[in-house]
Amino acid sequence: MRLPITTAAPAVGGHQPAVADRPAPPGPPVPPGSGRSRSRALVGGIVSSLAGKMVGLAAPLLITPLAFRSLGAERYGLWMAVTSLTSMALFADFGLGNGLLTRLARLRGTGERQAAAREVSSAYALLGALSALLMTALVASLWWVPWPALLNATAPPLAADVRPVVLLCFGAFIANIPIALIQRVQYAHQQVAQSNLWQAGGSLISVALVYLAVTNAAGHVLVIAAAVLTVPAVNLANSLCYFGWQDRELRPRLRHVRAGVARGLLRLGARFFLLSVLASVVLNLDGFLVSRVLGLSAAATYAVVLRMFALLTLFITLVNLPLWPANSEALARGDLPWVRRVTARMVWLSALVVSLPGVAFVLVGNDVLRLWVRAADLPHVSPVLFAGLALWSVLLAVAAPLFMVQNSVGLLRPQFVGWAGCLLLAVPLKVVLAHRVGLPGVALASAVTYGLTVLPAAVVGYRRVLAGAGVTPPAAVPVVTP
Repeated sequence: MRLPITTAAPAVGGHQPAVADRPAPPGPPVPPGSGRSRSRALVGGIVSSLAGKMVGLAAPLLITPLAFRSLGAERYGLWMAVTSLTSMALFADFGLGNGLLTRLARLRGTGERQAAAREVSSAYALLGALSALLMTALVASLWWVPWPALLNATAPPLAADVRPVVLLCFGAFIANIPIALIQRVQYAHQQVAQSNLWQAGGSLISVALVYLAVTNAAGHVLVIAAAVLTVPAVNLANSLCYFGWQDRELRPRLRHVRAGVARGLLRLGARFFLLSVLASVVLNLDGFLVSRVLGLSAAATYAVVLRMFALLTLFITLVNLPLWPANSEALARGDLPWVRRVTARMVWLSALVVSLPGVAFVLVGNDVLRLWVRAADLPHVSPVLFAGLALWSVLLAVAAPLFMVQNSVGLLRPQFVGWAGCLLLAVPLKVVLAHRVGLPGVALASAVTYGLTVLPAAVVGYRRVLAGAGVTPPAAVPVVTP
């Protein structure tokens, strides 16, 4: 489970001297109607995010039976094994995408188009170079890494497909690292609905291509290629359309690359990266702790229950992520009333929408589990476990809009303090309560430690941003730098 800190998620630009964790100053006066248009874009972004994610979740459900029947159990297992390795590299852009989103959204608010063009070109140059290095290492690994033995695919017919599958899956993942920046560019310009439309379209195209490959008896590798190459291909098409027709001024150009801008992106990106890793450790450590203290059977039960609440945290991410660029632009224009008003509304909305299914899980969670899992050996789960996870989800929902304000100006220090404190406090408390109370103790420890550490950090950081934005002279720091 992940909090949207990206983060979240998920993690400020310019060419001034570095100002660590200083809130952004107010920019020029707010043009008439900009708050209303920003709110309309925010609502459109939230609705399109939810709709696009529904399509994105449906696509694997449609592809899985097609691919499984075509590939067979072993080749499908090979594909999933390689995919799991790429999933472990979710932070492969080292936070540069979040850094570009933050800096670009602020520059949109201040109207500095030339500076924005330098940010975009420098980000593409950095991730393009990283992608080239990783692709070179991947090609070299095809010779010196024993991939068939590593993936336990030693049967001759299956072993012959291992290296092509590795090249396809990892190659598509690596190629997509710089290409996917188009999503950050569109989010920064509050074109969330447009970005989500492209991503949803990519999911549908992937399903169609896999269906065509299967029905035309294409080779095993071609079926996998139809699934994995669609994402970078659609992002590339999106990039060509955006920079070719919609906003040519921001088109990545070598002459716009600046070493100073690149260094600023790297510094800010590194902070977003470290924050993402820290939060991910805190939010995903429970399975390991439960298995060590209570055994694998208890860990399996906890994981199944946690998966139910993962839908709630997914909702939190989708609903609040569009706030990030909207807040950045509003703060750059000095529109503090809009930030306060929308943040308060999103706190209440997120908490309310998460609370309703959370209460339902407490009341009928075991019935839902039996209907969903259909496993005879699934033990009865204490309602206290559901209650603890429901409370934790509500706290995540309350903190998320506050984090989006901090992320919008690159104010990450309070979040570091909060997550680090949560890690130090949660681990011993979860171990103690797991021994004494069992699984419900782990869930309650998650809620209590989050409420004592991360949530106060979210409130403190939010107030710092608004206080700094309200008193810092505009000329002091034209653009926040890490």
